[in-house]
Amino acid sequence: MFENLSERFDRIVKRLRGQGRLTEENIADTLREVRMALLEADVALPVVREFIKDVKERALGTEVSKSLTPGQAFVKIVHDELVRLMGEANEDLDLAARPPVVIMVAGLQGAGKTTSVGKLARYLKERRNKKVMVVSCDVYRPAAIDQLRTLAQEVGVELFPSEPGQEPVAIAKAALEHARRQFFDVLLVDTAGRLHIDAEMMDEARAIHAAIAPTETLFVVDSMTGQDAVNTAKAFDEALPLTGVILTKVDGDARGGAALSVRHVTGKPIKFLGVGERTTALEPFHPDRMASRILGMGDVLSLVEEVERSVDKDKAEKLAKKLQKGQGFDLEDFREQLLQIGKMGGLTGLLEKLPGMRDIPAAVRNQIDDKDIRRQIAIVNSMTPAERRRPEIINGSRKRRIAQGSGTQVQDVNRLLKQFKQMQRMMKQFRKGGMRKLMRQFGGMGGGVLPPGMKF
Repeated sequence: MFENLSERFDRIVKRLRGQGRLTEENIADTLREVRMALLEADVALPVVREFIKDVKERALGTEVSKSLTPGQAFVKIVHDELVRLMGEANEDLDLAARPPVVIMVAGLQGAGKTTSVGKLARYLKERRNKKVMVVSCDVYRPAAIDQLRTLAQEVGVELFPSEPGQEPVAIAKAALEHARRQFFDVLLVDTAGRLHIDAEMMDEARAIHAAIAPTETLFVVDSMTGQDAVNTAKAFDEALPLTGVILTKVDGDARGGAALSVRHVTGKPIKFLGVGERTTALEPFHPDRMASRILGMGDVLSLVEEVERSVDKDKAEKLAKKLQKGQGFDLEDFREQLLQIGKMGGLTGLLEKLPGMRDIPAAVRNQIDDKDIRRQIAIVNSMTPAERRRPEIINGSRKRRIAQGSGTQVQDVNRLLKQFKQMQRMMKQFRKGGMRKLMRQFGGMGGGVLPPGMKF
């Protein structure tokens, strides 16, 4: 996420921190680089101009000149201005209205609108403990109704039925009436998209909005379209009273210009980020945390929240007690650790939230592949219970059988067994209280033990 922008800022920050004092000259040089970094990230030109102006005003003031560490003071200014640009703080959904709270979702075709409805339904059900119903008013694309039906089944929420040929406004009204009678907390309304903005689509969206009076009207936009995302959001905002934005496909957006521009251009807050294909891959947007990630400071708060949500505490406690009693760490335990990493969004998502991850050699970072986790789980699944408990019995013929059963190569099985042995050694150190030594190994990273899914 935002790799290009983060790398540019990382270089700027490192050079600034080495400055004993800041002058107009080196501030001007730095701001020139910041401007280039933002333009390369496809941030809207008016946004870049205002950002540079505000940073310059604060940097040339007493705030920096009187600081004992002017370089760090300048970095703080950039951080604060990034936060201000993206909206100061997370703006939550308004769920305090009289139920059912109606959330209307609009956007262009292909932006990930229907998928976002499914993700939002899961978020509201699992994290906010709401009784949720979804409905599709997209009668022009039959696949949209089928897609939402599949998503509703996956996340365990009710779908209000609709068919091609029905009137979208009539569908929305009927869904709202049903949600009221059945005491649903939230009704999510998926509207029709087009390949481009047209008057007919906007008229229909306005008619649905007038009929159901939603508490929230969320605009879904593909972050990878950069400047187009901002222009589209502006056009929709002029047609509908938007209350917020969901930025999708952020995990594939190396630039990040849309995230930095949408709030400034439309005046509407980014409420959620779509960070993957799974229905769990939806994150509330926190401008302060995002600014920290862009500047290479990590996002420990989000990481802690993710661990709290995803880790099975009973299983973790059971493993800890097992290790304390001196019982060995086996492949069943190893598999459980891999499954936990998968639940938390994979290694890529976890590691980018850690501070200082860009200091790890690129050769190591580039080898982080979440597909490895799935491959390793498949390999362990192909083993017998006896092989998982006693990996030492896995000989050549067993390896060939395991590889065939998991659709992998014998080399993959060997690699997993090697990583498992490294993990075993780590767990032994943990049992002996060698936590400090263990952390030193992680700190070195170049030749120490790496978590599952990271290899040399």
